[in-house]
Order: sequence, then C-alpha cells, then structure tokens
Amino acid sequence: MTDDTDVTSDTEAALRASLTAAFENADYPVSNQMALVPALPNGPTTTFEAGETSFTAMELASKLSGYQEFPYDDVGSLVDDVIEGLKAEGEL
Repeated sequence: MTDDTDVTSDTEAALRASLTAAFENADYPVSNQMALVPALPNGPTTTFEAGETSFTAMELASKLSGYQEFPYDDVGSLVDDVIEGLKAEGEL
C-alpha cells in the first residue's frame, strides 16, 4: 500500500527539481515574472510535470502571482514560494 504522504512528497520533490532546473539559469536577481521567461526552454509554454501533476509556466504565473515576492536573488527562494503557493492553492 502506498502512503499518500509519500506520493505527495515524491511529487513535490520531482516538481521542485523540475522548477529548479528550469529557473536556475535565470539572470538573478529577477524583478518580475517576465524576467524568468528567457530562462525557460519553451518560454511561457514550458511544462513542469511530476507524477500526475502538470503545469505550464503560464498557469503557474496566473495561479501564483499573489504568492510570489519579487525580487528573487536566487532560484531556491523562488522555487520555495512556487511550491508553497501550490500547496496553499490545493494544487500540491
């Protein structure tokens, strides 16, 4: 039997890794969402997937604008806020 907590933490870890890989090459500090677009391999249509969870960069920007606190000086703090925003929205 699979524990739902394990699935959630696995999904979170995979999503965190995907987001970090996509945003780690952004030109930090970033002052807004548009400053992240050049770092994305497929621009705003870049898809982040983990398990059964999937979001495009545009969906994340729309859902999480109220949870992000720009500017970000590093990828870790940006990804932390994205993950926390997804949790707050019941998406993760």
